[in-house]
Amino acid sequence: MKLRLSIIIIILSLKFGNLYSQKVFTTKYDYQADVKVFVVDYDYQADLLVYKTDYDYQAKENEGLWFFIKYDYQADTKIFFTNYDYQADVKIYYVDYKYQAGWKNTKKKHLFD
Repeated sequence: MKLRLSIIIIILSLKFGNLYSQKVFTTKYDYQADVKVFVVDYDYQADLLVYKTDYDYQAKENEGLWFFIKYDYQADTKIFFTNYDYQADVKIYYVDYKYQAGWKNTKKKHLFD
């Protein structure tokens, strides 16, 4: 009984534990990425406003709080930065403050879930 409960807890934590986490890894090639991203020049052009956090524990929820990690196996999402906006799945704009982060186009939010 305890083993069965432990297995269920592990499965649920793997399935839902990273649902809102935003630890990202930058890939070298587009085929390695889960999501292709383009950085726009102005916030009104973006689908997502991103704030880079200083620590991984600050990167939570699917609200544009990102922590860039060193190794791909630690990532919740692997991204590739494209050269052109039409190549991207999501257009982002980096903001200066945490409270500014968030989705402007919620239809694309599922790409980071």
